[in-house]
Amino acid sequence: MSKPVNSSQAIWLHIGAGSFHRAHQAWYLHRLIAAGDSRWSIALANIRDDATPLLNTLAEQNGQYVLETVTPQGVRKYENITSISKVIPWDNELAALTAQGAKPETRVISFTVTEGGYYLDNQFNLDRTNADIQADLLGACRTIYGTMAQLLARRKQLNGDTVTLLNCDNLRHNGERFRHGLMQFLQLRKEQELIAWIDSHTRCPNTMVDRITPRPAPEVAERVAEATGFQDRAPVMGEAFIQWVIEDDFINGRPALENVGVEMVDSVLPYEEAKIRILNASHSCIAWAGTLIGQSYIHESTGTPAIHQLAYDYVTQDVIPSLTPSPLDLAAYRDVVLERFSNPYIRDTNQRVAADGFSKIPGFITPTLQECYQRGEVPQATAMLPALFFVFMQRWHQGQLPYEYQDGILDAAAVHQMFTAADPVAVFASDEKLFSTLAHSSAFSQLLRQSIERVNHWLAQ
Repeated sequence: MSKPVNSSQAIWLHIGAGSFHRAHQAWYLHRLIAAGDSRWSIALANIRDDATPLLNTLAEQNGQYVLETVTPQGVRKYENITSISKVIPWDNELAALTAQGAKPETRVISFTVTEGGYYLDNQFNLDRTNADIQADLLGACRTIYGTMAQLLARRKQLNGDTVTLLNCDNLRHNGERFRHGLMQFLQLRKEQELIAWIDSHTRCPNTMVDRITPRPAPEVAERVAEATGFQDRAPVMGEAFIQWVIEDDFINGRPALENVGVEMVDSVLPYEEAKIRILNASHSCIAWAGTLIGQSYIHESTGTPAIHQLAYDYVTQDVIPSLTPSPLDLAAYRDVVLERFSNPYIRDTNQRVAADGFSKIPGFITPTLQECYQRGEVPQATAMLPALFFVFMQRWHQGQLPYEYQDGILDAAAVHQMFTAADPVAVFASDEKLFSTLAHSSAFSQLLRQSIERVNHWLAQ
């Protein structure tokens, strides 16, 4: 078991300045500080320049901002988050980020770069054909791999201190998958000495993170000002529910996170499987379905009986049998998740949740499809999820989505080509990146075709 560090100067470097980190990991570190344990603080950075306005604002506010949380019953709470002690300005070479990561007081480096930010294929190997990966192989820092390679090489050169690398994204076996991708990346760059150093000087525990955190709307700042008197230009909001499960395998100390409700465990596997398959997959299902019938928000789509039933049936008929036995009460977890999605005060958008479908299908949905077939069952309920996504992307192809679809690994030309093919469903069903071994199954192809017909029939009613 890892021990909390005794150092009074320990830094937790986080890469990824989005709302989720500020509503989740930063909140836990803040709670430790509020309880009198100020041994750790956060240095916040970003790989890309899209967060520069936010970083500048946070720097002007000395890293502080207000977190608004709200329960399904509408009870709001406001906390001034104080755990970010340093905001690292973005630069094109990521020199400031690299310098902070190489310092000996930086003992943990965590990151949130979204599921698509790991560039993994359906076998969870690095997709070396991606343009960003190719650029990083030549020395750029567009991805977490190029960034971490530069940072760790500098750390090795300067002091050689051990460090824990903590993946906080919704990726199954996220620590292991990141480490595998990083090692493949460095093998392609033939950096054998750095590979050996990383192998002996770092740890990558798996984690499971959970808190619904929508993009902050302008009215959040208005409520914050009214409730606290603080004219916060970088507030964040999320649901009251929060969970963090971490495998306790830190190599250079860690905060006493168990004192503020983090579950430190030997294996995160049952927690992440339940979260990814029950919460994340049904979340996407609801967003795709809601968008198709003209709805904007997750809570209104969850409250639509036909969509609620789609998500309920998917979990009940296919996921729970796949995950049983489990240390969790999966039926109770399903019900809590659907209640959270029904929270009308979060106002989480279908647009946000519908994003990155080309990463979510292989990561969140295909394993359940495969396991149902392995049990001798036909995954009729689960097949509705990729069917919804197919019709959703068909609307995108036709320019009929009510918003801009965002997907880190979208191959727009290939998707347009699929929908102009003689049989778009056959092309979709045979995509190995999405469906792995099922891409060669005529039974699955037929099931998917029937499911798409069911979606279209539902939409025509």
